[in-house]
Amino acid sequence: MSAWLSLPILGNPLQNWLIALGWLVLTVVLVSVVKPVLVSWISALASRTSNHWDDALGNAVQGTRLPLVALVGLYPAVQSLTLPAAVSQWLSGLAAVGLFVQIGLWVSRFLDFWIRVSRERAISHDPETATGLAAMSFIARLVLWSLVFLLLLDNLGFNVTTLLAGLGVGGIAVGLALQNILGDLFSSLSIVLDKPFQIGHFVDVDGFTGTVENIGLKTTRIRSLSGEIVVFSNTDLTKARLRNYKFMQERRVVFAFGVTYDTPPDTLAEIPSWVKAVVEQQADVRFDRAHFKDFGDSSLNFEVVYWMTTPDYTAYMDAQQAINLGLMRAFAPHGVEFAFPTRTLQIQLAEALPVTLRESSPAGS
Repeated sequence: MSAWLSLPILGNPLQNWLIALGWLVLTVVLVSVVKPVLVSWISALASRTSNHWDDALGNAVQGTRLPLVALVGLYPAVQSLTLPAAVSQWLSGLAAVGLFVQIGLWVSRFLDFWIRVSRERAISHDPETATGLAAMSFIARLVLWSLVFLLLLDNLGFNVTTLLAGLGVGGIAVGLALQNILGDLFSSLSIVLDKPFQIGHFVDVDGFTGTVENIGLKTTRIRSLSGEIVVFSNTDLTKARLRNYKFMQERRVVFAFGVTYDTPPDTLAEIPSWVKAVVEQQADVRFDRAHFKDFGDSSLNFEVVYWMTTPDYTAYMDAQQAINLGLMRAFAPHGVEFAFPTRTLQIQLAEALPVTLRESSPAGS
């Protein structure tokens, strides 16, 4: 047996190869056994707590990949063998790749789970936080994998300082090529930080009205009143004139009507008080003013202003309908008529036109 273990293979006794193989097998088997036990323990702990940190930790542990673990196991295996410097360096490099990528997966899954759950929980009661978490998820992953990549290169012996300088020059060229995409990305960050609107807000953008459903890194989706999704690039939104109705406390309403020119002046003087009485009868309405405004082409025009003390559009339309019907009922007993476009043609002559009647002769006479 001793002779077999001492048998040289590729410059190393068989015993050393068996030890190296043992390290690989031990690493994979150990992780395969420990992973489900650890996940089960964390899940049991998470079921007894109300926070999401332990859930995120369990999700991270589930991201353990056996191929990456096997690569990590190459490092102790290499230490048991005498190999050429280049081969040893390559195997150690593969072990480093496996280790850093696995660590990146753990951290990425932890952050993704925590941010996703926090965002879903915030959408219902805190849209501002939900919008910020969506952008935070992308930024966190970008920073994480950039850091993993740089640490890996540094561990492999590359000059990271020189690489960063080269990436800076290349980044300028990439930035010019992707300026539209990067513009939308930074516009998204501007929306998140400045908060002109959030998910769930009712907005009007250049005549398109609807409810904000999603604020992405490149586009924002708005559900229009007619039901379809309208997609805007974030750059266009930051440049557009946008009305946000979410924070409306009161609605100022201005409407006009006209009465006929045969309405007596005393009756015209009474109309504002009639209008006031009708408006003040409505719920959630505060009367402002009513005036005989001007002389129209075919009507005597009045202007009325009142405030809705609720921003609800349906309540406003109900109140306006009740006011219109109330005005018709209030004007009818006084003989006041609403005007509509009319034209009166008057012909004035100095004397009457002579009219002569002639009897036509029978046909053929």
